[in-house]
Amino acid sequence: MVHVTTDRPDPTPGQQSDTRSQDHPQDHRRDHRESPAAPPPSAVRRSLSGAARGVRAAGRGARVAGRGAGTAGHYAVSQARRAARAEGAGDSGLSRLIELHAFNAAGDAAVAISLAGTLFFQVPTGEARGQVALFLGLTMLPFAIVAPLIGPFLDRFSHGRRWAVGATMAIRCFLCWVLATAVVTESGWLFPAALGVLVASKAYGVTRAAAVPRLLPPDLTLVKANARVSLAGVVGAGVSAPLAVLASTFGPEWSLRYAFLVFVLATIWAIRLPEKVDSSHGEGELVLTGPTNAATTTRRSKTRIPSAVAFALRANCGPRWLSGFLTMFMAFLLRDNPIGDWKPEVLLGLVIGAAGLGNTLGIAIGSLLRRLNPAVTVVLALLADAAIAVVAALFYGLVPLVLLGLTAGLAQSLAKLSLDSTIQRDVPGRIQASAFARSDTTLQLAWVIGGFVGIVMPLMPRLGLGIAAGVLGAWATFVLVTRPRRA
Repeated sequence: MVHVTTDRPDPTPGQQSDTRSQDHPQDHRRDHRESPAAPPPSAVRRSLSGAARGVRAAGRGARVAGRGAGTAGHYAVSQARRAARAEGAGDSGLSRLIELHAFNAAGDAAVAISLAGTLFFQVPTGEARGQVALFLGLTMLPFAIVAPLIGPFLDRFSHGRRWAVGATMAIRCFLCWVLATAVVTESGWLFPAALGVLVASKAYGVTRAAAVPRLLPPDLTLVKANARVSLAGVVGAGVSAPLAVLASTFGPEWSLRYAFLVFVLATIWAIRLPEKVDSSHGEGELVLTGPTNAATTTRRSKTRIPSAVAFALRANCGPRWLSGFLTMFMAFLLRDNPIGDWKPEVLLGLVIGAAGLGNTLGIAIGSLLRRLNPAVTVVLALLADAAIAVVAALFYGLVPLVLLGLTAGLAQSLAKLSLDSTIQRDVPGRIQASAFARSDTTLQLAWVIGGFVGIVMPLMPRLGLGIAAGVLGAWATFVLVTRPRRA
């Protein structure tokens, strides 16, 4: 047998690799996947060096941004404190009360945001009306406690007003922590704690209003001082609201814990109020009309309301009634009968936003004007509300409704500033807490009555606004007919 062999040259290493790759191409690709080529050391060093430079650049940028934010925050705080101390407010101690009110509004805003999920407008209209009516009745409970109990209590212990103000902050501080736990565990303490926060907030309003005349600088009127305090509250709520919303994204309990921290600071600020807040100097010089006998005057001062205060309080009931009516009537009307293609939430937001803008404008006007006649202001506010209600009823639409909200907020703000200044001017300091408590109770009752009317009113825009205009016109006539001769 003859064997034939073919002489083939031995393949080189490269040729062997080629041969393997031709015979087994899939194995060749798998080898490359499983054994990637390692980058050279110089490339690794360059990559690490670039990452380090990026980290250093990010650190420098963060430091620059932090310094910029710190500078801006320091500038804003310094400008705010400078505005609070203007026109002698820093020397008299009024600036500390202004700063305290900013803390108070900041904490109240955080509490309101955290409890916003319990509002009753998320259920159908038929069910919501009954639940909102119940809610309106519950809102009277804090005033029922404040008027007969807390007001006279604060009058008797007028030498401890700083501690009384601090107590209202400390109580809310404790209750906010209780609320934070109750929200998470759905405890039965939720509503009692929320009611306690509302009562303490109203008690603070009474004590704060009674403290303003004791800290009034010579260059400021009472209307302007009240407006400046209220404006600080608007700023405090505006700054605090975004922070509370950010905290609430982690859960409603976190905005309550944020409110807890705010009220801790407010408690410290209240104790640091000037000693003049506790002073009773000059209280005996303010007397009401009547016999000059001190005992008789004191006895009458506890039961008789000055005519100017009664007139301002009656006039304030009109704007406050309209505020309650619009809040409830528009909430249901715009949801079931929107205007055009506008969404109900947008329409309601525009009307409420206009009312908030009007309230802020009223506070700003009161703080900027050198002198404001309270008796004239309360009448003009009432007449303006009646007039704009007529316009909104005749020309129902988005623009008239926005103007109605703007006018209602402006009128309510100016009227309330005028009422506070009248009480501070005409009521003796020893019973001012009771006077403010009773005036707040009366105004809240007017708001609740307006809200009830707005709930039961048929959802017909021109009919509802026409009835509101008629009620305001009749009330304005009654106020003008029963005005004191001096007014």
